[in-house]
Amino acid sequence: MISRNSLSGPLDDVAAADGHIDHPPRVGFFTDTSVCIGCKACEVACKEWNLVPEDGLDLLGMSYDNSGMLGANTWRHVAFVEQAAPLGGQQTGLAGLPTGPSATEATAEVVAERLRHAERGGAELGTTPLHVDGTPQELGMPGFSRPGDGTGAESRTDFRWLMSSDVCKHCTHAGCLDVCPTGALFRTEFGTVVVQQDICNGCGYCVSGCPYGVIDRSTLDGKAHKCTLCYDRLHDGAEPACAKACPTQSIQFGELDVLRERADRRLEELQGQGVSEAQLYGRDPDDGVGGTGSVFLLLDEPEVYGLPPDPVVPTRDAVSMWRAAGAAAAAFLATGVASFLGSRR
Repeated sequence: MISRNSLSGPLDDVAAADGHIDHPPRVGFFTDTSVCIGCKACEVACKEWNLVPEDGLDLLGMSYDNSGMLGANTWRHVAFVEQAAPLGGQQTGLAGLPTGPSATEATAEVVAERLRHAERGGAELGTTPLHVDGTPQELGMPGFSRPGDGTGAESRTDFRWLMSSDVCKHCTHAGCLDVCPTGALFRTEFGTVVVQQDICNGCGYCVSGCPYGVIDRSTLDGKAHKCTLCYDRLHDGAEPACAKACPTQSIQFGELDVLRERADRRLEELQGQGVSEAQLYGRDPDDGVGGTGSVFLLLDEPEVYGLPPDPVVPTRDAVSMWRAAGAAAAAFLATGVASFLGSRR
């Protein structure tokens, strides 16, 4: 059996490999996390256009994140990552507050306890002074200060926020496609991967077949759901709702080859400005999924954003494993026949 992910032509001609003739160029996303402001406009636009159910309005104790991760009801997720690393020359501010990915379940409780005993009052709305350990500080947006106010607002925080809008990767070699027994998942003429809800039987094989944990079964209908890259909008020549709504162009949509070149230039620009930790994710066609249709520019290691550092499509070694199993079975059978014939003699 030949995998639907096997490619006989150019690496990115995944649509032709799946039978599409005279198809348009492969499209995808380039997400530049360095300009993401965490507004969540992409999450809202995705839900509104695709009628994705609401998935909770309660904060999760992780900054302003109320969705947590990608899932059946979250096709776009804006990650808020707090790090105990100054940004833009900031000095230490609220000493003792737990920050960064290493924060534990007790983080919210510790912060609440420290703020409970802090003296407040005496300033305009949004910049109320906070006295911690006898030192006046101010609350507000991290990194924001009022120049020349003499209050020390320029050193109000000791952490930085890394923000990134995560989405389905629409992999070149998609594990979900390989394991779907009903054909509910298919490769479109645009090179993207879509789930057909009327064919999905809710078996969940695709959930374990995705190395990114993107696809999920809904508790409402039991079927698999994920980003479609707004397949219906592509047919009308419109860009996906999330990219259309992004106010900073952190999410950029277009032909994948063009986006990769743009990502390369942006990476070179940032590294030239001294941001040595900047790196591209999903750009390498030699990675474990053959490169992705969603390329990210990150300002730290992938695992900081909740992304696997070395993703591998689970079905990559399926052929060799079956061959090894067949060889082992043949050897076992030969040994059994030889033993039987030996005993007859």
